[in-house]
Amino acid sequence: MVSIFDLLKEYIDSGRIKLDKSKVQHTYTVHDPCNYVRKSQISFGDNYGELSRWVAKQCIDESLYREMCEDYMNNLCCGAGGGAWAMPYDEERLTYGKMKVDQIRDTGAEIVIAPCHNCRDQVMKGLGDEFKKGREGFDMGNYKETLYTWELVSMALDFEPWSEAEIEAAHAERDAQFERDGVELEEEE
Repeated sequence: MVSIFDLLKEYIDSGRIKLDKSKVQHTYTVHDPCNYVRKSQISFGDNYGELSRWVAKQCIDESLYREMCEDYMNNLCCGAGGGAWAMPYDEERLTYGKMKVDQIRDTGAEIVIAPCHNCRDQVMKGLGDEFKKGREGFDMGNYKETLYTWELVSMALDFEPWSEAEIEAAHAERDAQFERDGVELEEEE
């Protein structure tokens, strides 16, 4: 199995995708999902805290980065994990998320990068909606939006038309990757 972080690092390092840091000009911070950081560290002995930040810093100028917590292993849960986002306990989930609201506000960041779908929904649709409504206790400061890691990468992509040789080389890389990862596609008729 290959994580999105590992795949993006491979693509960026190899030059398979090129990024332009000038395309996004907002202060940003990275949220550390429990599953990708703390649980992965416990279960697998490794986590994606540093790599998540590395990918973000390839997309936006590092001078605009704002850290949420001194040690990403101690970053706070957003309150949506473990199925809480899908459950009918909105007030409990939002109350738990108030600690994340404070962290986001204290960074001064406009964009929160949240690689996990539950975290993204909690920060954007849960906490962010309460902030936009002006609900007391949900002041997120300069917050404007929440992005998945891959959304941020797509916003920073630097597109250049490819030559026939580059297209051929990209197809060869794709085929090698599919073979490496055991991907089999059905033939088109």
